Amino acid sequence: MLDGVNEREAVFARAATILAHDERFSGDPVVPPIFQTSLFTFASYRDMEDAFAGRVRRPIYSRGDNPTVRHFEERLAALEGAEAARAFSSGMGAISATVLAFAGAGSRVVAVRHVYPDTYRLFQQLCRRLSISVDYVDGADADAVAAALPGASLLYLESPTSMVFEVQDLERIATLARAAGVVTIIDNSWATPLFQQPLRHGIDLVLHSASKYIGGHSDTVAGIVAGSAALVGRINAETYSYLGAKLSPFEAWLLLRGLRTLPLRMRAHEKSAVTLAERLKGHPQVVAVHHPAFSNHPGRRTLLGFSGLFSFEVGEAIDIAALVDALRYFKLGVSWGGHESLAVPVQASMAQTPKLNAQVAFGVSPRTIRISVGHEDTEDLWADLARALDTARR
Repeated sequence: MLDGVNEREAVFARAATILAHDERFSGDPVVPPIFQTSLFTFASYRDMEDAFAGRVRRPIYSRGDNPTVRHFEERLAALEGAEAARAFSSGMGAISATVLAFAGAGSRVVAVRHVYPDTYRLFQQLCRRLSISVDYVDGADADAVAAALPGASLLYLESPTSMVFEVQDLERIATLARAAGVVTIIDNSWATPLFQQPLRHGIDLVLHSASKYIGGHSDTVAGIVAGSAALVGRINAETYSYLGAKLSPFEAWLLLRGLRTLPLRMRAHEKSAVTLAERLKGHPQVVAVHHPAFSNHPGRRTLLGFSGLFSFEVGEAIDIAALVDALRYFKLGVSWGGHESLAVPVQASMAQTPKLNAQVAFGVSPRTIRISVGHEDTEDLWADLARALDTARR
């Protein structure tokens, strides 16, 4: 068995080779073409009938299968070690279609607390309107997860979680869920397939907001789900075609472009973010740093590395508005995973309707600031943070 370091390097080496070559299309173009077409025609009645009957896999209409989109799906599936994948026009498109394929009226979903805020709002608004109940648990407590599983149809995970970056013991939880007959879904956007491969640890389906590290350039909104052919097939049959969240060929092409540099980008995000997290941990005005690198939880063992997103809490001596307004390189903005560094103060996000605010519901400290570390010089970013912290002292 490979140790953690060698396993990580093996994953990166395999990914680098997979992503450097596009051999799916005739003529062996170095960059695959964009099939910017809404539909595909047939040479004969038999050809059309075979396609509609599923006897042959070929595109019919670009809301279903498009060759450029399909190529992106195949690449992501290969990275995750999945049999199949389905791409969507947003991360929430992927999440909604996946959840609704496995949860219907009268069913119950178990979700870890601190989920992505729009996932929380999906659960609180749409799922409840559809008579789908949702119970939240501390995902770091595998016994609490086990106690919540009986009678559930779906277990929704994020490891690490949004805003506070708690990890879960995926292997143990997957075993518990399988014994209870519960389908497991994880949002793996933070780690990417390079730093965590949940399917290898027993999770059933893996989701990504491809707008983040997969795209990597802050110019695309997309989502994708990967897993077994049977489970992805259920999503295709029950929700994908009818919710309409299809990915466009051009955005799929942008995502393929982004994937080619994913191994290089993730190493850079990791190195810079860990350096900043360690320095913030030692800063006198910082009372806590939420980063999986500092976790001793058994769930950390499935992580092969760390991305560029984490959060920290400041003491009462810091004026948060003054702090973020003093930042130069960290821009105020949502999302993450691009070339630019970003900051989100929880205090500002709490202006949303409290009953639909995940930060309020799960007690995230309003003194928390989440940062996404981009590709600027690490020393410039640290100088920016240190100066802003000094400037914001009351």
